[in-house]
Amino acid sequence: QVHLADSGGGSVRAGGSLTLSCVVSGGSGMSTNCLGWFRLAPEEEREGVAAIFVGVGSGHGRTHYADSVKGRFTISHDNAKRTVYLQMDSLKPEDSARYYCVADWVLCSEWGLKHGLGSAPRADTFWGQGTQVTVSS
Repeated sequence: QVHLADSGGGSVRAGGSLTLSCVVSGGSGMSTNCLGWFRLAPEEEREGVAAIFVGVGSGHGRTHYADSVKGRFTISHDNAKRTVYLQMDSLKPEDSARYYCVADWVLCSEWGLKHGLGSAPRADTFWGQGTQVTVSS
């Protein structure tokens, strides 16, 4: 069983920065080869923010981002610590949301990040408990 412990949220002013962390425990291989971050704001649709392939192979370290965060957010991974990070810079009020760490092999493509989780729960998806990010103007 995969367990994701995400943290690092908080309240910042517009233009500020935050770094989210997600420690991965349990699972192996395909279940944790692709890690990402999603966000959900009130009255908004769930949005895939970023994903990174951390498995073995030529795609190791490949990242994908939502258009809304490209150039401002950076996803990274520390293999030794089994931790994935989301560095968020130049934050905007519209970035305010609850951010969730997610593990699912389907996320590691541009299409997968946008559409891979679909509308129905997937057996292959694991979620953290979420961490709140609030950006004030």
